[in-house]
Order: sequence, then structure tokens, then C-alpha cells
Amino acid sequence: MAKKKKEVPPPSSSSESSSDSDGEEEPPAKKPRGSEAAVSSQLELAPALTPVKNTGKTKPIIVLLDQATVETIKNRRGVYELLNCDDHRDLCKKKLHKDPNIFRPDILHQELLALLDSPLNKAGMLKIYIQTSKNVLIDVNPAIRIPRTYKRFAGLMVQLLHKLKIKASSESTTLLKVIKNPFSQYLPPGTRCYGMSCEGTLYSPVAMAKALVPAVPDDSPAPTCFVVGAMSTGHVTIEDHPYIEKMMSVSEYPLSGAAALSRLTFGIEHHWGIV
Repeated sequence: MAKKKKEVPPPSSSSESSSDSDGEEEPPAKKPRGSEAAVSSQLELAPALTPVKNTGKTKPIIVLLDQATVETIKNRRGVYELLNCDDHRDLCKKKLHKDPNIFRPDILHQELLALLDSPLNKAGMLKIYIQTSKNVLIDVNPAIRIPRTYKRFAGLMVQLLHKLKIKASSESTTLLKVIKNPFSQYLPPGTRCYGMSCEGTLYSPVAMAKALVPAVPDDSPAPTCFVVGAMSTGHVTIEDHPYIEKMMSVSEYPLSGAAALSRLTFGIEHHWGIV
């Protein structure tokens, strides 16, 4: 049997096509994807801020890194090394009869990097001191560039503890130096000092900055000092630092020293408009 041919409808007239097109709605335009949308939309710029710079000689913020475990020890080859829990675990147990986990100089390394890399320090608003577990007090130049790797940092600290001073290679500027105790003699008159601990009164970083730090750096006649622990276990206490007015906390969770310092500096930077 022969297959039937399909009938093709005759083409519609121009008048009919025009009337049909008037009645139908045009399909919606396709939305741009990903990068196209990002290019087409304009980005909102951050509001312009007046840069804040320290005009006085005194730094408005002082930070003491307390109870840092920085000690040297002579190895079998007669070379002095920085005592730490990874390389000297057996020595800590057998010779020193102490828990190896106490010796964590890497905590100090992390905290120094967090402070020196902060915009607060780069704006000239920060002064740093270190107090070791052996009661050695160290003055840190804010312009120092701490080595990024722990091995080089350990070598620098061994050199400091033996020579008591580290100077820049090209200049006569002192970058690190051991100074006389007590720490309180380096606090200008009227300095208000606070301790940082997870057991202290809880504040958000911004709220703490508004409560403890003046609205403008130059408005305060004396700086504000914060004492932060640089040890693996324990807390900063008022018994060890009688000049501390109150214990503060920036999180309801236990944080590492570097994380707590980052939150603290962020709150002050936000308060002073430092970007």
C-alpha cells in the first residue's frame, strides 16, 4: 500500500502573523551567569577613611607576651639550641624531669607574627614586650621583621639570649634587646593594664575596644596595656601582675594566643578606622 503524504498547512498571511505576534509575549531575557553578572554589576566601594597615624613618641597600645618558654640548651655536638618539645622530648623527661609539652617557643613565634603583621603595628600604634618563664624581659622593636620559619626564629632567639641584643645588619638600630626588670617601670604614668584570659569578662573585640580604648589615639594621656599569655598551659593572673585592673576575654571559646591577639587588634583597628 502506498503511504499517505502528510498535508502541510498553507503559510499564513502577513496580517495573521502580525496579529499573532501582537498577542504573544516575548520570552524573558536570559540572566547573565557568574562572571558576566560580576562584570555587569558595579562593586560598592568602601567609604574613604582618614588614615590614623601616631604623632606622639608613646605607643597608645602596649602588649606584654607573658610566660614565654624561651630557653637554650647545649646538644651533644656542643651547639646551643632553643629548647622545644619536638627536638628535646627525651632530654626534658630524663634530665630536666619536666613535661616536654611545656616547652613551646613556637607559641611565641606565632604571636609575634600576628602582632607585627597587624595594621595596628604598621600604623605605629603598638609596642611589644616579652617576659619569659625564666623572668627575662625583652624589648621588641616594632620595625623588626621576625623570620617566618620556626628554625630561623629559634636561631635568632638563641643569639639574643647569649648576646642580649640583636642589631640590624645594615644599621645601628637595635631590633631586640634584653632589658632590666620589672616590666611595670616601662609603663608610663596613668597606664591602664588588662589581662587576657578565657576566664575573664567576655567582650566582643569591637565592644572591648570602645570600652577600654579612647575614640582617638591622641586623646588618651597614657597608653593601654594588655597582658597575653605565651605559654601552652595556664593563665595570666592578677597575682603575677598586680598592676592588672581586670581580666578580659574576646571569645567564649578557648583560643590560641595568636587568634586572641588577632581579634584584639582587629577590634582596636575597627575602633580607630585603621584599614
